[in-house]
Amino acid sequence: MMLVLQLAAAAVLAVPAAGASASPADSVPSCRTGITETCRSEPDTIPRRRPRAVEVSDAYELRLRIHRYASYTMIPLFAAQAISGNQMYVSGGPDPSWAKTTHNLSAGGLAALFTVNTVTGVWNLWESRGQSEGRTAKLVHSAFMLASDAGFTYAGVKLGPDAKRSAERRSQHRRVAYISMGSALAGYATMLIANR
Repeated sequence: MMLVLQLAAAAVLAVPAAGASASPADSVPSCRTGITETCRSEPDTIPRRRPRAVEVSDAYELRLRIHRYASYTMIPLFAAQAISGNQMYVSGGPDPSWAKTTHNLSAGGLAALFTVNTVTGVWNLWESRGQSEGRTAKLVHSAFMLASDAGFTYAGVKLGPDAKRSAERRSQHRRVAYISMGSALAGYATMLIANR
């Protein structure tokens, strides 16, 4: 008798009252079964956040193009600097005239290159500050390139004139220049990898 009453109470509770709305589970379509079950019992409640649109100017694209094309001259200028600088470093007597001329011209070329690329790069970094896509790579690239800017400036302005008179300063000039080249190449590689 008790079992019959319990079953009757369960049946009464399971039937929705007149005018009551169906539960969300009743509105879920039947699940397709296969290897895995593909239906959900609850709707997705986490709202998807739309990426914010960042508008950049036409000048941004022009500066980016200048920055990229100018960067292609960096490795040949580094090679000219390293070859001529190494020849001047190992020469026991007066420096060969071709090495002095090549070293001075390529140093001027590097100064122009790094000036142009620093201006265009920092300007574009500022203009695209709201973009999250590729931000980390741009910041790492900027850090490497600004560090090499500082190193080349120190090597050329402070250590360059002293390198003509002192073997210790000449060695220090060479070391700072190679470290700066390494930093610039790491920054260059960062953007090559990020833009693949």
